[in-house]
This record gives sequence, C-alpha cells and structure tokens, in this order.
Amino acid sequence: MEETVTKHKLNSLNCCVIVPTYNNEKTLERVLNGVLKHTENLIIVNDGSTDSTAHILKTYTSLEQIHFTENKGKGKALRAAFKHAESLGYHYALTIDSDGQHFPEDIPIFINTLEASEDKNLLLIGARNMDQDSVPKKSSFGNKFSNFWFWAETGIKLQDTQSGFRLYPIEQLKKLKFFTSKFEFEIEVIVKAAWQDINVRNIPIQVLYDETERVSHFRPFKDFTRISILNTWLVILTLLYIKPRNVFRALKKKGFKRFIVENFLGINDSAEKKALSVALGVFIGLTPLWGFHTVIVIFLALTFKLNKTIAFISSNVSMPPLIPFVIYGSFKIGNFVLGENVTFNFTDNATSSDILNHLKIYIVGSLSLAVISSVVLGLLCYFIFLLFTKKKGTEAHG
Repeated sequence: MEETVTKHKLNSLNCCVIVPTYNNEKTLERVLNGVLKHTENLIIVNDGSTDSTAHILKTYTSLEQIHFTENKGKGKALRAAFKHAESLGYHYALTIDSDGQHFPEDIPIFINTLEASEDKNLLLIGARNMDQDSVPKKSSFGNKFSNFWFWAETGIKLQDTQSGFRLYPIEQLKKLKFFTSKFEFEIEVIVKAAWQDINVRNIPIQVLYDETERVSHFRPFKDFTRISILNTWLVILTLLYIKPRNVFRALKKKGFKRFIVENFLGINDSAEKKALSVALGVFIGLTPLWGFHTVIVIFLALTFKLNKTIAFISSNVSMPPLIPFVIYGSFKIGNFVLGENVTFNFTDNATSSDILNHLKIYIVGSLSLAVISSVVLGLLCYFIFLLFTKKKGTEAHG
C-alpha cells in the first residue's frame, strides 16, 4: 500500500530516480529491483562499466538508460542524467548509489519530506549514521572533513555531505554552472546550490556497509587531491565574492537604516563581541594589506568566533573613495611616530613610487592608524551597542 502511495506521489511531483553505476555487478540488480517497487520513473547511467553491468541491464530495456563507452566519472554521469531527466519533463531527481549501501525502502522519506515542505526549492541529502561499527574509519573521517568545509563555504552545518542518496531540484540546478566531473561534483553541486539560496538539508536514512559486496571506486590520493583543490577554490570564492555579495544584497534589500539596525544593533551577539568585530574589521581595513583585507578579516572572524558580517563591513573603512585619505593619514602619523619631517603633498597625485620611497613611514603610520582607530571605534561602538541592548531590554519589559 505504501509503495503505491509513494509511486503516486513521485508522479504528482514529477520526480524520477537516477542510478549511476560503474562495475557494481554484485549489487546493481538488487538496487534496481528495490527502486522499481516504488517507481518505474528510473534513469540508469552505465558509466563505462567493464564487468557484467551491460548484460544485467539488458533485462531492464523498458527503463531509460544512458551508456558511456568509457568511464567518465560520477559527476559526468549525474550531469548527463539530470539533463535527460529534464528533457523528459521531470522537476526533481532522486539519486541512489548502486553499491548497495543505500536502502530503496527509504525513498518515501525523501518524497514525504518534499511533499510536506512549503519551500519546494529543496535539496535533500540522506544522512547516514557514520558512527556505527560497520562504517570504515576513513569514510567517517572523510565525511566529517567534508562537513567542515561545507560549513566554511556556506555557513550551513550538516551531518552528512557525502551521501549519494539525494533529492535534487533539477529545474533549479540547470541555472548553475558546474566544472567538476568525478566524485567532487557532489560537493560542488551542494555548495553552489546553497549559494543560490536552495534549501540544502539532511534527512535520516539507513546505511549498509557490506565489504563482501561493496565495491568502492574512490581513489584516496587522486580523489582527495581533487576534492582539496575544489574546496580551496570554493573557500576563496566564498571569501572574495559570496560573503561580500550576501552583505550587499542584504543592504540593498533592507536599506541602509534597517540594515544597520538589524545587522549591527539588533544582532543577538553581546556588545563585547560586536565591538570586537568592529575593532577587528577596522584594524584589518587600515593595514597595508591591500587586496587581502576580505580574506584575512573573514578568516580571523571565523578563527576568533566573531561576527563575520560586522567584521567584513567594518573592514571597508578603506574602500576606494577613502583610500587617498587613509594613505595620507598613515603618512602623517608615520612621520610623527618616527620623528621624521618628510613632506607629502596631498594635492599632488601620489604615485605608487611615492609610497615605495617612503615605505617605512607609510607602514609604521598605517599600523599606528589601524591600532588607534580600532581601539577608538571599538570602544565607541561598545557603548553604542550596550545602550541599544539596554534600550531593547527596557522596551521588552515595558
């Protein structure tokens, strides 16, 4: 009865199931038969298998099949399947690995969650219990490692980011550009989906690690290297583009006054934490680390668990229109601190060679200006945040 209901829901939600497979002859048939109990909306991608996979698939000729003549990688297999599913009119696609670790019986969990969700812009990842004894330690570690980087890149904490049992909103994914082709695609797709405000979250599923049947094609050195390179690039994009983009989007949407009230004054962080975030941002923004301010301030805010938004905005104290004033002020303070009397006429067009000729004065002055400004503005903001917090508390009790 439940299987019939699930089949009806899959049809009404325009959802299919995708099974990518590569040399999983021991478990493929069991997985396919398990899926067929719930739906015939099934797309199989044979990623250049060299075992008996092609022979097994001859008994499923009524199903949609994609065959690669050579192994191209899981990412390429999934992207081809998504494109084919879209051409068939599907809006969602469930992906399930063919190595036998997933249970097709869990398909209703995904479908019921999607049906019950008001936000249909949803990407669901099946969360496996990676702490059970049957799970290899390297798989458990790899998953935790992946979870950390996903959080660093999106701010979203998940229990499992590597599970291949997923529900994808393929209509939304077609708006995104992907560059990876192998296992790392499953990281790229969820990070970029989260960046585009697709709701990425976990739902609990079962998992089976049977080493007598399961064949893993993960190459520890090659694939870990590819994943590490991808995460490095995604972190750089996060710091240099995604975080600033999100701040400016919020500023544009809310307007300056509302943004300041909600994102500065109204944040639930303590006055001390917010003031330290301002001080950090101002200090980094005034240092002579041009081109690296955003990366450094976000990294330090994460390291010291300060407010990333406040720190980033405060670091823009040296935005382009203010740069000449920052350089001039740094030079004057450097003269004072070092007891020099080198002239620097602001009315002249200061060139990079002018700055380099007096590099010592400029660096000392900029660091001094950074320290003084961060202390003064940090203390000033602390009292402002403190007053606002007390005012909110008074109004709440009034």
